[in-house]
Amino acid sequence: MKTSDPAKDTATALAEEGDTSHLGHGLKVRHLTMMGLGSAIGAGLFLGTGVGIAKAGPAVLISYIIAGIIVVFVMRMLGEMGAAIPASGSFSHYARIGIGEWAGFTMGWLYWFMLIMVLGAEITGASAIVHGWLPGVPQWVVALVFVTFFAVVNLAKVSNFGEFEFWFAAIKVAVIIAFLVIGVLLVFGLLPDTDPVGFTNLFGQGGFMPNGFAGIAAGLLVVAFAFGGIEIVTIAAAESKDPEHSIATAVRSVVWRISVFYIGSIAIMVLVLPWNSPQLQSGPFVAVLNQAHISYVAGFMELVVVVALLSAFNANVYGTSRMAYSLARRGDGPALLGGLSKTGVPTNAVLLSVFFGFVSVLLNWLLPDSLLSILLNAVGAALLVIWIFIVVSQLRLRPRLEAEGKLSLRMWGFPYLSWFTLAALGGLILLMLTDADARNQLISTAVLFAVIAGLSVLNARRRRAAAEA
Repeated sequence: MKTSDPAKDTATALAEEGDTSHLGHGLKVRHLTMMGLGSAIGAGLFLGTGVGIAKAGPAVLISYIIAGIIVVFVMRMLGEMGAAIPASGSFSHYARIGIGEWAGFTMGWLYWFMLIMVLGAEITGASAIVHGWLPGVPQWVVALVFVTFFAVVNLAKVSNFGEFEFWFAAIKVAVIIAFLVIGVLLVFGLLPDTDPVGFTNLFGQGGFMPNGFAGIAAGLLVVAFAFGGIEIVTIAAAESKDPEHSIATAVRSVVWRISVFYIGSIAIMVLVLPWNSPQLQSGPFVAVLNQAHISYVAGFMELVVVVALLSAFNANVYGTSRMAYSLARRGDGPALLGGLSKTGVPTNAVLLSVFFGFVSVLLNWLLPDSLLSILLNAVGAALLVIWIFIVVSQLRLRPRLEAEGKLSLRMWGFPYLSWFTLAALGGLILLMLTDADARNQLISTAVLFAVIAGLSVLNARRRRAAAEA
């Protein structure tokens, strides 16, 4: 590990410790913004919202607003640190310098493991849909083609990756905007053969809160992690030409756009159709668009879901490779993963992520039906742990960075809103303990966290022994 020159200010020393200078710098603000949107707008929005509506009714809006507020605050804190200290390891690096080396190691590898599991789920979901279109082609072959293609994309220079991800994410954003426009027209009965729905569905069928506060709590458990993926913006910012400015602009933009898209989409769903409609549970976007009598909408939305999954897969290969690279450069991972190509791409770290993509292809062949649920359950509540460490890191680092005058983006109401966010995340943990499935995920995540934290202790001993040798 490099030692900081005491003559330099804190922020400069910490930025150098992040070691991002050798990575490519081809990403632009529009790439970062769309990458954040693309990572957070996935199958969870297009397919999973129906589950939350079924549990909470129209009051799922409250569940999404609560979850959205928590995520907005977490992202603001992460953006504050990222703008002051651009680093490819992002929150892992901030945990290391704000809490301790063990925290940086644990957060980095926990995030890496989480995204690797999500990679498998995304490629499994996309290949299953395409296999339905082409039943003569085995699902594992479809998955193999996808993984190979995105391996090539991620091994190219980072500007090519950014451009590809920009247009992938733009398709999803365009679909959601079109959905919001059509939904508003449906609500006011401005489309042919439609009548205004007003607030009938919002307050009918048992009222706005048909399942009471328990329904809102159950809905919150379903939607709490729907915004996961947005944090990749701060990882990617290290490869932009002006990281400090880029991350501040991207975080501001992504936060409000995600909020509008998610809350707006859910509002349209519960306004246009009764919350207990079976169509909403099976496919909420298709159910609403069917009310507008649009031909071939089901097939089109299947295509959009495939694009959403592949876009998220592409971004997560990027995220895992950069996190592994950052860990390796800090001595928290195999040195082999710290190598860069001539264009500034961490080739070995990308290949490691791609390798696990191929492992998921193998599992697609062996366990085609049960793989998706296995992978998603293995992730558990890892994102919740990462958010907690982001908040703690910000609470520890803010005074140091403020003393240096390096804050271009500030968390509102510090330290009160930071402590409020930490308390809200603690409340989510308590809520998870009341639900059997969520409790099992929490336990599995706790075990995984303990194992990685134990490995961090062994790694620290190894590094001390090497330094003394």
